[in-house]
Amino acid sequence: MDISREFLKDLGVEISNGGYRRWPDHVKARIVAERLLPGATVNDVARKYELLPNHLSAWRRMAKDGCLVLPAPEATEDFAPLVVFDVEPPSASASPEPAQGAIEIVSGSVSVRLDGATPAGRVVEIVRALGGGI
Repeated sequence: MDISREFLKDLGVEISNGGYRRWPDHVKARIVAERLLPGATVNDVARKYELLPNHLSAWRRMAKDGCLVLPAPEATEDFAPLVVFDVEPPSASASPEPAQGAIEIVSGSVSVRLDGATPAGRVVEIVRALGGGI
Protein backbone atom coordinates (compact mmCIF):
# COMPACT_ATOMS: atom_id res chain seq x y z
CA MET A 1 0.00 0.00 0.00
CA ASP A 2 1.50 3.34 -1.02
CA ILE A 3 1.12 5.94 1.66
CA SER A 4 0.72 9.54 0.53
CA ARG A 5 2.89 12.43 1.64
CA GLU A 6 -0.27 14.30 2.60
CA PHE A 7 -1.34 11.48 4.93
CA LEU A 8 2.03 11.56 6.68
CA LYS A 9 2.00 15.35 6.88
CA ASP A 10 -1.50 15.20 8.38
CA LEU A 11 -0.08 12.94 11.09
CA GLY A 12 2.61 15.52 11.83
CA VAL A 13 5.54 13.93 9.99
CA GLU A 14 7.96 16.49 8.56
CA ILE A 15 9.14 15.53 5.06
CA SER A 16 12.12 17.28 3.48
CA ASN A 17 12.52 17.88 -0.25
CA GLY A 18 14.99 14.99 -0.33
CA GLY A 19 12.40 12.64 1.14
CA TYR A 20 13.90 12.48 4.64
CA ARG A 21 11.15 12.09 7.24
CA ARG A 22 11.19 13.35 10.83
CA TRP A 23 8.75 11.37 12.96
CA PRO A 24 7.40 13.16 16.08
CA ASP A 25 7.18 11.04 19.23
CA HIS A 26 3.36 11.05 19.25
CA VAL A 27 3.35 9.57 15.73
CA LYS A 28 5.96 6.95 16.68
CA ALA A 29 3.82 6.04 19.71
CA ARG A 30 0.70 5.72 17.57
CA ILE A 31 2.49 3.42 15.11
CA VAL A 32 3.97 1.27 17.91
CA ALA A 33 0.52 1.01 19.52
CA GLU A 34 -0.89 -0.13 16.17
CA ARG A 35 1.73 -2.89 16.09
CA LEU A 36 0.48 -4.13 19.49
CA LEU A 37 -3.01 -4.79 18.18
CA PRO A 38 -3.92 -8.48 17.86
CA GLY A 39 -2.74 -9.93 14.55
CA ALA A 40 -0.51 -7.00 13.64
CA THR A 41 3.08 -7.74 12.68
CA VAL A 42 6.13 -5.50 12.55
CA ASN A 43 6.46 -6.03 8.80
CA ASP A 44 2.78 -5.26 8.08
CA VAL A 45 2.73 -2.05 10.12
CA ALA A 46 6.14 -0.94 8.77
CA ARG A 47 4.92 -1.52 5.21
CA LYS A 48 1.75 0.49 5.88
CA TYR A 49 3.79 3.55 6.89
CA GLU A 50 6.63 2.89 4.42
CA LEU A 51 9.09 2.33 7.27
CA LEU A 52 11.97 -0.05 7.58
CA PRO A 53 10.97 -2.76 10.08
CA ASN A 54 14.08 -2.04 12.16
CA HIS A 55 12.86 1.56 12.71
CA LEU A 56 9.60 0.24 14.15
CA SER A 57 11.52 -2.26 16.28
CA ALA A 58 13.73 0.54 17.62
CA TRP A 59 10.63 2.57 18.52
CA ARG A 60 9.20 -0.47 20.32
CA ARG A 61 12.42 -0.68 22.36
CA MET A 62 12.06 3.02 23.18
CA ALA A 63 8.55 2.34 24.48
CA LYS A 64 9.75 -0.65 26.52
CA ASP A 65 12.51 1.49 28.05
CA GLY A 66 10.01 4.20 28.98
CA CYS A 67 11.35 6.72 26.45
CA LEU A 68 8.15 6.70 24.39
CA VAL A 69 4.70 6.80 26.01
CA LEU A 70 2.06 4.96 24.03
CA PRO A 71 -1.55 6.10 23.78
CA ALA A 72 -4.07 4.14 25.79
CA PRO A 73 -5.69 1.34 23.81
CA GLU A 74 -9.32 1.72 22.89
CA ALA A 75 -11.33 0.34 25.81
CA THR A 76 -13.79 -2.39 24.95
CA GLU A 77 -15.22 -2.71 28.44
CA ASP A 78 -16.72 -0.27 30.91
CA PHE A 79 -14.41 1.13 33.53
CA ALA A 80 -14.36 3.70 36.29
CA PRO A 81 -12.14 6.68 35.52
CA LEU A 82 -9.20 7.32 37.80
CA VAL A 83 -9.22 10.73 39.46
CA VAL A 84 -5.91 11.83 40.96
CA PHE A 85 -5.37 14.99 42.96
CA ASP A 86 -3.05 16.36 45.63
CA VAL A 87 -4.59 16.82 49.07
CA GLU A 88 -4.18 20.15 50.82
CA PRO A 89 -2.04 19.81 53.95
CA PRO A 90 -4.16 19.96 57.12
CA SER A 91 -4.27 23.22 59.02
CA ALA A 92 -2.63 23.46 62.43
CA SER A 93 -6.03 23.40 64.16
CA ALA A 94 -7.21 20.25 62.38
CA SER A 95 -6.98 16.92 64.13
CA PRO A 96 -4.11 14.74 62.93
CA GLU A 97 -4.98 12.34 60.13
CA PRO A 98 -3.97 8.69 60.19
CA ALA A 99 -0.80 7.83 58.27
CA GLN A 100 -1.29 7.74 54.51
CA GLY A 101 -1.49 4.27 53.04
CA ALA A 102 0.37 2.89 50.09
CA ILE A 103 -0.80 3.34 46.51
CA GLU A 104 -0.86 0.22 44.37
CA ILE A 105 -1.22 0.40 40.59
CA VAL A 106 -1.88 -2.90 38.80
CA SER A 107 -1.80 -3.25 35.02
CA GLY A 108 -1.87 -6.83 33.75
CA SER A 109 1.04 -8.65 35.36
CA VAL A 110 2.75 -5.40 36.47
CA SER A 111 2.21 -4.13 40.00
CA VAL A 112 3.67 -0.82 41.20
CA ARG A 113 3.56 0.17 44.87
CA LEU A 114 4.09 3.77 45.84
CA ASP A 115 4.27 5.64 49.11
CA GLY A 116 0.99 7.37 49.96
CA ALA A 117 2.79 10.72 49.84
CA THR A 118 3.67 10.32 46.15
CA PRO A 119 2.58 13.47 44.29
CA ALA A 120 -0.47 13.12 42.05
CA GLY A 121 1.52 14.19 38.99
CA ARG A 122 3.97 11.33 39.45
CA VAL A 123 1.11 8.83 39.88
CA VAL A 124 -0.42 10.11 36.62
CA GLU A 125 2.93 9.70 34.80
CA ILE A 126 3.21 6.09 36.01
CA VAL A 127 -0.39 5.24 35.09
CA ARG A 128 0.14 6.70 31.59
CA ALA A 129 3.37 4.74 31.16
CA LEU A 130 1.50 1.56 32.05
CA GLY A 131 -1.12 2.29 29.40
CA GLY A 132 -3.77 3.97 31.52
CA GLY A 133 -5.92 6.60 29.83
CA ILE A 134 -5.64 9.66 32.01
